[in-house]
Amino acid sequence: MKKLFMKGVKHGLPIGLGYLSVSFAFGAQCTGSGLTVLQALLISMTNLTSAGQLAGLSVMVSGAALQTGLIEMALTQFIINLRYALMGLSLSQKLGLTMNTPRRMFFSFANTDEIFAVAASQPEKLHHHYLYGLMVMPYIGWSLGTLLGAAAGAILPVFVTNALGIAIYGMFIAIVIPPARREKPIAVVALIAIAISVAFRYLPGLNTVSGGFVVIICAVVAAAIGALLFPVRENAADSKEVEA
Repeated sequence: MKKLFMKGVKHGLPIGLGYLSVSFAFGAQCTGSGLTVLQALLISMTNLTSAGQLAGLSVMVSGAALQTGLIEMALTQFIINLRYALMGLSLSQKLGLTMNTPRRMFFSFANTDEIFAVAASQPEKLHHHYLYGLMVMPYIGWSLGTLLGAAAGAILPVFVTNALGIAIYGMFIAIVIPPARREKPIAVVALIAIAISVAFRYLPGLNTVSGGFVVIICAVVAAAIGALLFPVRENAADSKEVEA
């Protein structure tokens, strides 16, 4: 069992190192937005979702009323993190018999895009000791990077923390651009989302909508238009299999 755990730790180390740099930028942005170092650290220790945390940060610092802010936060996190449900369903087909319901719930906390990709690539059924090891380094990297970034952001000049804040957006651009260059539907959906976001930023009336709801609207509308423009059609083989 120890061997499986250490195998997971080894596989998770590159992910943890990558998370360290990204979460450093998130931590700096937190303190730059008025949060304390402890608050920034607690966000990352209780969450493991870069896009969700960044969107949540904008809701926290927007000054919205408590009830409205909580609803906005819940909807924002639901839309942004909905992909994790799909990844969880996919990964459930590879889980071994040792992964009972409590263990699945525990692992779901750390089932990020990168951890999912590594776990799904394993040829054998996934044991809970391996998955626990796979979680360790990404969690440490994400939390430690946030702590270091928040501490640095509290003492660095404003122009430096602003520059660090841009780094996390650079990560998202780096994620989107390669597939967008290969797949036309991804490029079109990304451009639609950008256009809607720009409209909410500059058009009178629309620019009064809070950031969290803008994220929700952009994601839902762009995805819906993409589904209408580029429907996924079943091939003949799939149709025959369904009929059988």
